[in-house]
Amino acid sequence: MSKYNENPFASSHSLDANPFDDPPQPEVSRLEDIQRREADLERRETELNKKAEHIRTHGRNNWPFFFPLIYHSIQDEIPEASRPLITRLYQLWLVLLATLIINMVACFLVFFTDTSGGGSDLGASIGYVFLISITSFLLWYRPIYNGYMKEQALYYYLYFFFGGFHLLFSAYMIIGVPSTGSAGLIQTIRMFINHHWAAAILGTIATVGWIIQGIYQHHNAAGHSMEKAKAELATHGAKAYFTRG
Repeated sequence: MSKYNENPFASSHSLDANPFDDPPQPEVSRLEDIQRREADLERRETELNKKAEHIRTHGRNNWPFFFPLIYHSIQDEIPEASRPLITRLYQLWLVLLATLIINMVACFLVFFTDTSGGGSDLGASIGYVFLISITSFLLWYRPIYNGYMKEQALYYYLYFFFGGFHLLFSAYMIIGVPSTGSAGLIQTIRMFINHHWAAAILGTIATVGWIIQGIYQHHNAAGHSMEKAKAELATHGAKAYFTRG
């Protein structure tokens, strides 16, 4: 008689459990997941606190790190498609800074190994470290950075104009004329001939650095930046110098 009272459509499986629930996890796994999330939240909170403290102290300025004067963030300010180019240009500027320092040290060694013109080389090379590093950042790196950030053609043309001067300066430094503050080819060959190995090696490194500057500056001047600036000028005419493209 009990068989006739049973629901023939009833499932033999219990419906107490939700079939869409995640399978039960071991308690150890749940604890590790909670701890991982807590550590991630603490890390993010620490980063936010550091950024907030930095903004309270310096505003949004974050560059240079030892005395922030401007805000510089390729990741935050440059469109994603242009970030590799601007990153390479920033790296090129860092190579320039390193080359200027190596050139100065090489001229310092020349000063102690060669009495003719060594003082002029040392003085000029020290001046280059401060003058060229600052002006190159302000006159060709920052304009191309602003050009891609703000999409204003004026910045592109500033970059091309002063980038041309940088190209000429790099060629000048490659030659290495004595008493000009350059440890380029002529100075390096002199150091090798006179067996002043330390000065010769540093001069070689400096010369390679200037060659890198010249090659990359020339390559980039004929690359995507010029094409973009030409397109803006063709589309917007003279107002592209002063308005957004």
